[in-house]
Amino acid sequence: MKIMIKAALGVALCAFSAPASAITFVNVLTVAGDATDLSGLPANPNNTRLSFGSDLIFDQATSTFIGMSDRGPGGGLIDYAPRIQSFKLDIDPLSGVASNFNLVSTTLFKSTNGGNFTGLNPLLATGNKGLLGASLDPEGLTVLPNGNYLVADEYGPSVIEFDITGKQVRSFAVPANLVPKEAGGTINYVDGRPTIVTGRQDNRGYEGITVSPDGTKAYAIMQDPLVNEGASNDGRRSRNLRIVEYDVASGNPTKQYVYELESLANINPNTPGDTFSATNQGRSIGVSSIMSLPDGRLVVIERDNRGVGVDDPTGLRQIGIKSAYVIDLSQATDVAGISLAGSNTLPAGVKAVSKTALLDIRAALLANGIPIAEKMEGLAFGPRLADGGLSMLIVTDNDFSVTQTGAGEQLDVCASGTGARAIFSQVTIGAGCPQGQSLIATRIYAFRLSAAEANALGMGVPEPASWAMMLAGFGMGGAMLRRRRAVAAKA
Repeated sequence: MKIMIKAALGVALCAFSAPASAITFVNVLTVAGDATDLSGLPANPNNTRLSFGSDLIFDQATSTFIGMSDRGPGGGLIDYAPRIQSFKLDIDPLSGVASNFNLVSTTLFKSTNGGNFTGLNPLLATGNKGLLGASLDPEGLTVLPNGNYLVADEYGPSVIEFDITGKQVRSFAVPANLVPKEAGGTINYVDGRPTIVTGRQDNRGYEGITVSPDGTKAYAIMQDPLVNEGASNDGRRSRNLRIVEYDVASGNPTKQYVYELESLANINPNTPGDTFSATNQGRSIGVSSIMSLPDGRLVVIERDNRGVGVDDPTGLRQIGIKSAYVIDLSQATDVAGISLAGSNTLPAGVKAVSKTALLDIRAALLANGIPIAEKMEGLAFGPRLADGGLSMLIVTDNDFSVTQTGAGEQLDVCASGTGARAIFSQVTIGAGCPQGQSLIATRIYAFRLSAAEANALGMGVPEPASWAMMLAGFGMGGAMLRRRRAVAAKA
């Protein structure tokens, strides 16, 4: 299925004289906001509108990218069946230019009884704020060595294994300190502060997941700090969010680590006159993706909540941070049994994961005059290039181009473009945009790594015997690669 796209090239296409360690912007594709998927469901915006940017992985054997929707249009107020979207891209082996988006399959997530999961929040889905039921807000995606998907859900936060047909296999255990609870211990998956006093913040659960190179461990990362941790026991003020390590065989959590968000002191100089307040630190700044490198290190995307999206369709607000980092857990403290409440400073003896800048995405796009999307939520390394370099793709979540009013009314968001002269509208879902305007697109940003940079990340051209381990480092197992070739679209 070919989808209408537009491609914009950056001036960096000719920048082959860049330093050997450079990561260079190449181009951006925009996949139309009104594109539809291959689910086979009745055609309407709440069933078939294509959105796939909540995470991204790459199947090296079949050259297929695998993206994922979240809970669907309407922010948990519309009954949408969350799903996986598999697609092909042409990656030019010389320049790294990405083109020709081609959707090849759609796979719905199914419960053990065969019913669809729903994006409805737990209260609407089950009538009980403390019961998840079939509610699913998938934000992180990886693949286990057995070929099954492992999905990180934001509602719980939960980790769920699905087979390649999309059917639920098992759920992993959830650390008790992450479960949202009211005073007195009542579980509440729907409300935010001050109703919940411990656990994850509302809409700030697991945002990414990956698997270790040997396939024995999984790492799920929170989007933001826990609601009760930080100065004044307020997670919105904290920089310290948690990464949870799981034993894949048992599905049990084993350790927790601290990831420190960039401080507002470093971010606010990028937004003069429109700075983030103290309570934006652990609420408007967060992590949206995590993936393993072959040597056991991890790559994360850290971003603010600004940019082209349903809240700022013409992209007028100043953006503070969109960056990728390499992190290392090897020297970090296990904080599974340690509270981070009461202070933004880590307790004595607690060491966060190490963190090294990989790419300032914001700066790269600004330098090339490319509109910056709000929700960059998936990063994957694609095919190797002819010069020994490597392609890298970052995909965005366009929120189905749907917003909701305070009264819960759902509306399509349309815009004529980006910048000060652009105009935007909000219209009834499915009514069609005014002339000259269109729904917010999904963006795929293409970058290229030099051979030196790929080697520095442990992704140089391997010996044949090393291929299996490298693919596991990308979240791909040999079994998955063989089985995926035979899997057709699932409705």
